[in-house]
Amino acid sequence: MQLLAITEKALQKVKSFRAGVADGESEAMWVEVTGISGPDYAYNMTLKPLDAAADDDHVEHADDLAIVVPAADVDKLRGATIDWSDDLTSGGLFLLNPNKPTPAIASRAPADMSGPLPQQVQTILDEQINPAIAMHGGSAELVAVEDGKAYLRLGGGCVGCGMASVTLTQGIEVAITEAIPEIDGVVDVTDHASGTNPYYEPAKK
Repeated sequence: MQLLAITEKALQKVKSFRAGVADGESEAMWVEVTGISGPDYAYNMTLKPLDAAADDDHVEHADDLAIVVPAADVDKLRGATIDWSDDLTSGGLFLLNPNKPTPAIASRAPADMSGPLPQQVQTILDEQINPAIAMHGGSAELVAVEDGKAYLRLGGGCVGCGMASVTLTQGIEVAITEAIPEIDGVVDVTDHASGTNPYYEPAKK
């Protein structure tokens, strides 16, 4: 049974992003829940290799595009639709999701950033990543490190960028995971809806 729907316009946009990535045919669209944004879930929609999917992750296909939903997010995304808006101020990819977080999920203590892993990630951000993306007006802020994942919030020119997911997976994630073996992935928790040209935003009403 199909878990997610994707409109034809959104499908063609994602395929165009994939076409601009090296070895794009091996890339899948990953749709993940990263936290809470107001009364709705917050999402990360990005391109990552299909072979990175675990055995219990949900994989379905729209034409030749594989769409991956991590096993932990299946119930949160069941029945959702990926769509695309051409609106000049608030357009981009977005997710229409009938599911809402419970109040218990919304309450979350600030992450502990004092351990060695957060400090290592912060060093990579300070010395390698931020100097590079600053040339394009962007920045990356470490929000948390949990369960082998580094959670980043992109700022400046990266907010709302249609290729932010590609920048994250092809540049930032590679730099961090190669330098720090204990980190096996990077998650973008940016509210791209606040950017001038967002590529996704929290579910619309």
